[in-house]
Amino acid sequence: MLDGVMLLWFILTAASLIFVSVDIWRTPEATVLKWGFIILTAFAGPLGAFFYVLGCREPLPGTHEQYVSATWRQVLGSTMHCAAGDGLGILAGAVLASLLDTSMAVDIAIEYVFGFGFGWAFFQAFAMRDMAGGNYIKSLKMTFIPELFSMNLLMVGMLLLSKFWMSAVDGAGNPAVPAFWFIMSMSLVAGFLFAYPMNWWLVTRGLKHGMMTVRQGPLTKDSPAMSSMAASSEGMEMPSMHEQHQGHGHASMGESHAGSDMSHASSGHAGHAGAEVVAQPSPSKIFAVGSLSVLLFAVAVAIVLTLA
Repeated sequence: MLDGVMLLWFILTAASLIFVSVDIWRTPEATVLKWGFIILTAFAGPLGAFFYVLGCREPLPGTHEQYVSATWRQVLGSTMHCAAGDGLGILAGAVLASLLDTSMAVDIAIEYVFGFGFGWAFFQAFAMRDMAGGNYIKSLKMTFIPELFSMNLLMVGMLLLSKFWMSAVDGAGNPAVPAFWFIMSMSLVAGFLFAYPMNWWLVTRGLKHGMMTVRQGPLTKDSPAMSSMAASSEGMEMPSMHEQHQGHGHASMGESHAGSDMSHASSGHAGHAGAEVVAQPSPSKIFAVGSLSVLLFAVAVAIVLTLA
């Protein structure tokens, strides 16, 4: 039964990956998020393709800014970015831990270090360093808190599913067995679902980015993207509204990070319809939410080490 399900899943995943890998380059999205959707689809299969079509793919030319402005789509992009970067590191850590034949506790530690390390240092801070004026160190500081909070919840979902399921399937802990990759794929989907509420809080509080729009070439004043920019910039200061990166297009970013001076900053032909300046939460609220994420992760680890 499981073998048949896995075969069907891998076939659908291959088809979904081909579709997203080809089609996404027609969508005016930031390059890092394009690769994020490709990576997510490689593991989440048809669900990754579904998330891409429903949450990011431009339905009609010139409508991407307004299409991705919905809060749930912004959060979808944020969660996807986390699941792709952290998930890739977690999977690499799981493979390494399996090859080293470590204990469950060491296994979890390796997965966390790899997941957080790759997701924060590269997929967030390095890939998004332009939002920090190209300063990588500043970008590391800006992205640390949202990356930590989101990673903790992603790990909760992945641990609770993968560790129990692998224990129940003979040989599933071996990366050379298809069941390993199937279970890890399902676990990444579970982690995505667990991380989504946290990313909702982070995005709506101006602590984490969502979807973006990146277009090549000039816009006319009558274009939908320009109209969207005018709507979102009305009555607010947009520090990087007219910033342009020659040869790299112009990015529209409905996002903010803790400690940054960009609240829903947009560059180039920009904007999300109905965008508003978001007041970031107080340090005490950030600490409380962060403590909750750590507590949930600790509980998940305790459950796995005790029962799996």
